[in-house]
Amino acid sequence: MNIKDRILFEDNHILVVNKKAGELVQGDKTGDPTLADHLKAYIKEKYNKPGAVYLGIVHRIDRPTSGVVIFTKTSKALSRLNEQFKKRIPEKTYWAVVAKTFSEKEGKLNHWMTRNEKQNKSKAHKNEVPNSKVASLLFKRVLELDHYCLLEITLETGRHHQIRAQLSAIEFPIQGDLKYGAPRSNKDGSVSLHARKLKIQHPITKEILSFKANPMKTGIWKAVPCD
Repeated sequence: MNIKDRILFEDNHILVVNKKAGELVQGDKTGDPTLADHLKAYIKEKYNKPGAVYLGIVHRIDRPTSGVVIFTKTSKALSRLNEQFKKRIPEKTYWAVVAKTFSEKEGKLNHWMTRNEKQNKSKAHKNEVPNSKVASLLFKRVLELDHYCLLEITLETGRHHQIRAQLSAIEFPIQGDLKYGAPRSNKDGSVSLHARKLKIQHPITKEILSFKANPMKTGIWKAVPCD
């Protein structure tokens, strides 16, 4: 699926896209091509823009995960959306695939999280520890698969690797997530975590917008019906 087919919304101020698993949002030490690079090339070609293309990066999702990511075309839109994210105004909903033995229908997870920069990994603790930050999410079991189940997760905080670390802490790591305790990896190196919905206030018009992305039909996602 090319980049044009993955664009969920575009106007003069923002660009919303469905990120593929394995794709970098922005550059890192690997030097691999990024989603931002692809979008800049798309804008340059579509609008026949000379010179460098501006693209503001509002937020990121982990490389092995997929789903909704928003970028801006102007610095004004970027600063306003940054403020929204700082105040936790956007509503983020994820899909996560875990073992079928997950028994609870719905509930809330509360932890204290620490981050190991060297390992690029976070840990969720039951109680407060030095240098930890509170993390909370709501979960709902929404679908049963053959050996797994699908959880819908709403983030109340936005910590590094939060969903992955919190589910690992209760011994239900996300399918394919070796880093956080899954027994096996996915063939494509992905983890079965998808940023399903993102709700924001448009940075210029102030209209409330909700974006939804379907996971690519690969691996376990082939068994998940989408609308």
